[in-house]
Amino acid sequence: MIDQARTENRWLRLRRRIAGNPVLNLGYRIAVGVVGTAVLVVGIIAIPYPGPGWLIVFAGLGILGSEFGWAYRLLRFARARYDQFMTWFARQSTWVKGLSVLATAVIVVATMWVLGLFGMVGGWVGLDHPLLRSPL
Repeated sequence: MIDQARTENRWLRLRRRIAGNPVLNLGYRIAVGVVGTAVLVVGIIAIPYPGPGWLIVFAGLGILGSEFGWAYRLLRFARARYDQFMTWFARQSTWVKGLSVLATAVIVVATMWVLGLFGMVGGWVGLDHPLLRSPL
């Protein structure tokens, strides 16, 4: 616990020093904006797929929220709505949950097809069917 307090104090001192130099502060804020936005975009893309899509979104908003008040407020709002949705979803019937799993599977398979994964793997095993080819 003491090490955590030291680390926080060290970080706060460094951040104050950066904030004291306008050019350095602007560069720091731009870097945080670019990194946070990149993480946020990756998270948004990953939402419909199995895995940590929402966690990545919240991480991106957390990065942005460390420097931008609007992002911090958006993070709090999004987390509250996510928690509400998950509470609602947990109360749903097996049918609704099953349809959600089916919709997720359709999205994953469709993405794999559009990106040409089936055609590529089919080529590895000598299977060349027109339906396996990507429409792109």
